[in-house]
Amino acid sequence: MLTELSNLRGVSGDEGAVRQVIAGYLKDSTAKMTTDTMGNLLVRKGEVVGKPRIMLSAHMDEVGLMVMAIEKSGYLKFKPVGGIDTRVLVAKRLRVGAKGLLGVIGSKAIHLQKMGEQKKPYDEETLYIDCGFKSREEAEKHVKTGDYVTFDSSCVALGDGFYRGKAFDDRVGCAVLLELLLEQNSLVFDAAFTVQEEIGTRGASVAAYTLKPQVALVVEATAAGDTPDTAKEAVSTNLGQGPAISIMDRSILVDRKVRQQLVEAATAAAVPYQFRRFTGAATEAGTIALSREGVKTGVVAVPCRYIHSPHNILQESDLKATVSLIRAWLEAQQ
Repeated sequence: MLTELSNLRGVSGDEGAVRQVIAGYLKDSTAKMTTDTMGNLLVRKGEVVGKPRIMLSAHMDEVGLMVMAIEKSGYLKFKPVGGIDTRVLVAKRLRVGAKGLLGVIGSKAIHLQKMGEQKKPYDEETLYIDCGFKSREEAEKHVKTGDYVTFDSSCVALGDGFYRGKAFDDRVGCAVLLELLLEQNSLVFDAAFTVQEEIGTRGASVAAYTLKPQVALVVEATAAGDTPDTAKEAVSTNLGQGPAISIMDRSILVDRKVRQQLVEAATAAAVPYQFRRFTGAATEAGTIALSREGVKTGVVAVPCRYIHSPHNILQESDLKATVSLIRAWLEAQQ
C-alpha cells in the first residue's frame, strides 16, 4: 500500500486520486465511508458504546508546485504549494498538469552566474519549469495557469529494509490507518483521511468538527536527523528506533494522558519507540485539539529522512512498529 500511495499525485487541494485509491481498498470492508465538502474521506469502524469516541487522522496531500504563469518563451513559472526548500528543486524531474507531462526545474547555469549568485541558494523567482515547449502558444495547448505539479519519483525498496519515495508525509500515515481498518479486529474508531494539511491543516479542522471525537491521534511522518551533518543533541528522530511519540510541536502541547497511554501501550506490547525531539513544525494535532469543546490529542510519527523533497527514506521496521503501537493503544482504550 505504501508504494501505491506514494506514487500517486496529490498536492494540497488535488487529493482526488489518493482518496479514490484509499476508498478502493476499503470498498469490501464493513466500515462506513463518507466524503465531506472539503474532500476528507471519513471512515467509521464499529460503533462506540459507553466509551470516548476516538479519531485517527492522516493527511492525503503532499507538497508540490503550481503553475502561475506561462512565459513567452514557453517556460513555466511556479509557486510552491506547502513548505519546500528551494535548494532541493534545481534540476529535479516533474510531472505537470492532469496529463502528467514530463518537465524539469531549470535555472541559470553556474558558469553564467556572477560571484554573488554562486554563493547563495537560488531564489524561487529565478527558477522555472522546462517541458520542452518552444513558445507560449505551444505550452498553452498542454498546460494552463493553476495546474498542479508533482515530483517525478517512484517508491522503491532501498538497501536492507528501507524504502525511498516521495510524499511519505503523509502517505505513510494513510498506510497505517488503512492497515488498521483492513485487519480482522474488533477495534472501534473513526479514521479521517484529510486534505490540505500542507497549507494550514484545513481538512482536519472540518473533519474533527464533523466526527466530534473526545480523543484523537494524529499519525504523521516526521523529520529524521540521523545524518552525518547533524549534531547528536540536535537529532529529532532516528530511523530504526521505532515510532516517534510527540511531546510538543509548534501547534500543540500534546495531551499528557494520551502521551503516557502511548508509552504504556508500547511498553506492554514490547514495541520500540522514541520521543520526537524537534518542535519547529506544526501538525494537524493543534487544529484537532481546538475543535468544539476541545479534544485530547496525541501524535505518533514514522521517522523519515529528507522530508518534503522528491526522495524520502524510511525504515520498514518503523512503519510496522507504528501499526503495532497504535493497535495496542486502541486495544487499551476499548
